[in-house]
Amino acid sequence: MSLIIAEIGTSHEGSLEKAFKMIDEAAASGADAIKFQWVYADEILHPDTGYVKLPTGNIRLYDRFKQLECNKEFYKKCLDYVHQKGCKFCCSPFGLTSLKELLEIKPDIVKIASPELNHYPMLKALADYREEQCKRGETPVEVIVSSGVSKIMDIEKALEILGTQNVSLLHCITSYPAPESEYNLKVIRNLKNIFGVECGVSDHSLDPVLVPVLSIAVGGTIIEKHITLSRKTAGLDDPVALEGEQFALMCHCVHQTEATFRHYGEEIGYKRTLDQLGEQFGSEKVVEVLGTGIKKLAPAELANYGRTNRSLHYMTELKSGAVIKESDIGVLRTEKVLTPGISPEFLDEVIGATLVKDVTSGSGVQFSDIVKNTL
Repeated sequence: MSLIIAEIGTSHEGSLEKAFKMIDEAAASGADAIKFQWVYADEILHPDTGYVKLPTGNIRLYDRFKQLECNKEFYKKCLDYVHQKGCKFCCSPFGLTSLKELLEIKPDIVKIASPELNHYPMLKALADYREEQCKRGETPVEVIVSSGVSKIMDIEKALEILGTQNVSLLHCITSYPAPESEYNLKVIRNLKNIFGVECGVSDHSLDPVLVPVLSIAVGGTIIEKHITLSRKTAGLDDPVALEGEQFALMCHCVHQTEATFRHYGEEIGYKRTLDQLGEQFGSEKVVEVLGTGIKKLAPAELANYGRTNRSLHYMTELKSGAVIKESDIGVLRTEKVLTPGISPEFLDEVIGATLVKDVTSGSGVQFSDIVKNTL
């Protein structure tokens, strides 16, 4: 049986009452796991990253994330309530502080979101925690890694740090909504073979059936999809989320597909599933969604590569000749208007280096900014 994750994310808007209602809805709709996002704005964005357009007007994206911050007690109460409903608690951290606090409440699943696939300091901290668990004879905490806005080499680097024990991978298109025609779902089977881990899909398309069912047909074993009480509410991801009735339909269709494969076997099950979807959506559309199986950036996310994933940014204005301290650098998403910096893999080389030019707060770190001290 596949693992179906209902992504609440931050749609609770800091209200425990709303969070519990969403947990109720997700559990009643058939979710196996319910996912949250542990947000601290400072771990994600620089304050000058730009604005987001909301129904109430333009607001700084950083300020919007500040509004979504909750304390550890909030998430612990959500975890306990998720467990009362018989579901697993899953959560995405976005930096070292949120990861530490998340691990303290002992989640069932740690989810690494696509933009954090190259947050190497956070991945290393999680890997160290899992290694300590293994030394104590414990099974390391389950980790699910999303791979939107990524290339094969990015996935490879992340899994080199995390390892593959109790680790799964989700194919994803980081676009909201994501066009079904670009999903290239055959890549799920190829990623499974390349990395030797279970794979599935993190689906941001609008339809509750097409992408989830096809992902099962090509060997996927995990489906993650946003859920909401209403697509008209103010959550950041509500416009691309499924309401309860749609989420329940997705779960039903997925389990029906699994039953077809169990009854008829893989070859006939695959053909029957494609025939049924072809009647509903058109055969050409089904073939388009299946794609080539070659892992590459989808057209909808090409412009985001280097901006939504992590790079090094200055956190303060610095003058030429200054020696860079750890507190001077952030591992952040670039997002709207700032210039991307170099990869977080070079963080240790940047710390202790000397600036050869003045830099502004928020700008991306460039190799041309620094000279490495050799003493």
